[in-house]
Amino acid sequence: MDLLTRIKGPRDLDRLSVDELEQLAEEIRTFLVDAVSKTGGHLGPNLGVVELTIALHRVFESPRDKVLWDTGHQSYVHKLLTGRQDFSRLKSKGGLSGYPSRAESEHDVIENSHASTVLGWADGLAKANEVLKKDDHVVAVIGDGALTGGMAWEALNNIAAAKDRPLVIVVNDNERSYAPTIGGLANHLATLRTTDGYERFLARGKDILERTPVVGRPLYETLHGAKKGLKDFIAPQGMFEDLGLKYVGPIDGHDIEALESALQRAKRFGGPVIVHCLTEKGRGYTPALQDEADRFHAVGKIHPDTGLPISTSGLDWTSVFGEEMLKLGQEREDIVAITAAMLQPVGLGKFEEAFPDRIYDVGIAEQHGAVSAAGLATGGLHPVFAVYATFLNRAFDQVLMDVALHKCGVTFVLDRAGVTGTDGASHNGMWDMSILQCVPTLRIAAPRDADQVRAQLREAVAVDDAPTVVRFSKGAVGPAVKAVGKAGGMDILREPKAARPDVLVVSVGALAPMCLEIADLLDAQGISSTVVDPRWVKPVDEALAPLAERHRVVVTVEDNSRAGGVGSAVAQALRDAGVDVPLRDFGIPPVFLDHASRGEVMAEIGLTAPDIARQVTGLVAKLDGRFESRAVEPARD
Repeated sequence: MDLLTRIKGPRDLDRLSVDELEQLAEEIRTFLVDAVSKTGGHLGPNLGVVELTIALHRVFESPRDKVLWDTGHQSYVHKLLTGRQDFSRLKSKGGLSGYPSRAESEHDVIENSHASTVLGWADGLAKANEVLKKDDHVVAVIGDGALTGGMAWEALNNIAAAKDRPLVIVVNDNERSYAPTIGGLANHLATLRTTDGYERFLARGKDILERTPVVGRPLYETLHGAKKGLKDFIAPQGMFEDLGLKYVGPIDGHDIEALESALQRAKRFGGPVIVHCLTEKGRGYTPALQDEADRFHAVGKIHPDTGLPISTSGLDWTSVFGEEMLKLGQEREDIVAITAAMLQPVGLGKFEEAFPDRIYDVGIAEQHGAVSAAGLATGGLHPVFAVYATFLNRAFDQVLMDVALHKCGVTFVLDRAGVTGTDGASHNGMWDMSILQCVPTLRIAAPRDADQVRAQLREAVAVDDAPTVVRFSKGAVGPAVKAVGKAGGMDILREPKAARPDVLVVSVGALAPMCLEIADLLDAQGISSTVVDPRWVKPVDEALAPLAERHRVVVTVEDNSRAGGVGSAVAQALRDAGVDVPLRDFGIPPVFLDHASRGEVMAEIGLTAPDIARQVTGLVAKLDGRFESRAVEPARD
């Protein structure tokens, strides 16, 4: 690691020779495999952008020039070249984030880990430079499928409108959508297309021909068509140039000299330029290259030599869903599946194998996915749209106005709901039960264990006149939590020992074991409690209000934001029913949570059994004290 350890900032790259840069690239790949295998993280995408990142930092002067990453999971090499080489606690509390982080470095402009947004950021920054008359450069690196998102094309439409506003867009094409076109001719054509003289030649030629009587205009159109046809044959830039964007490429994304040459030309050109780079995801690491599914897009802790997991966890929530989804597909021909570029991560791999004609990957386009689901439902099918909870935020309007308003039977399955931890603020699924509360007719299921995932998924797909949501956590699923009774459609998980119990604990989803622990701690303090799992948290079960009325205090515990969450819905339902019982809601505060393990985050926000039991004990003690003071208060005349 001779060269890598000498890199303290981007300008240290300037003094390296071509041979040293190639050596540095190999050192970086060795470092990434060794470091990420110990911590887990996004390995494949970063192995693919080593040379590209080196070239970017040699051509542009970060942080004065703004280098933006979409998605941010391909920024590990950028971190290494900007002075952050301690990966020992990557994605852990107190360590480096798995994405760009403003708190870490002035070189990180946006903490961007929801895809397809970088071009909008770049458009805004370039406009700001124009207004403020700054000559800084804006560079947006977009790849890993992010161009499948509609927001990217909305931004391109705006970027192309300003022909003289400098902005460099680097397309990191690691899926080889196009065959590599390299060599002298391609390089020469790229140079011509970004040369002012070439543009002046075209403009002058057009002017002369259009002023030539009779044959001028037809001749110009013929030559222009031939030129465009030739260019499209040699390189696939036609689509971009039709938008008004200059195109350079395709460039070998692992040839540092070619990359620097292309980026320098783009930098000099006084308008928006696309630099198309062909890279290989998982480059230089055999286990990643042999992984046909996603080239080690994201890994847990692995053996660096083999790429095999060091340890295996038990049954996880995603797998339970995937297996039940397969069974449903076998039983019902109308069941179809939708994913937004996350086929394997959301557990739909087996469904795809069994029913390749009944699954649709819409790319990073959650909005389109939701509307398409409405169309599928209207056409007589029952779509199941499986998506990370944090990404459903992006399709709220479509859930509201296209699915719910039209009474479409669509089931949204939200994976990674609640605190996910190590991926940081943007990946915690802590908003879904809040933002969906206001959607009329929509129903939300929060299964507490694997059995309930299976049961409630079946209940959800049985609904054909309204949207349904099934949300569950990340990681291993614990043992089954058995019900000891029923109240309406709710499960009673613990019966009280007292005739008039003190506390009703409303347990939401995977927090059932915690709520039972809370009840045990309260019991040790002489406070009797009932624990109930609503199963369906929206709408609030009609049986909850009369059950709450038989208790002195109601407590809700949810793995979701306290702002507008289940606790708020329960409080409103009790008010509407005229039940005046003190209620305390425990959940996630309305803040962005730093990356750490799930347990560490839960402890930091006070969402643990001892913390909650302590507060509930204090509340009950207050109530007791108030009643006692009233009892001894002397009578007044």
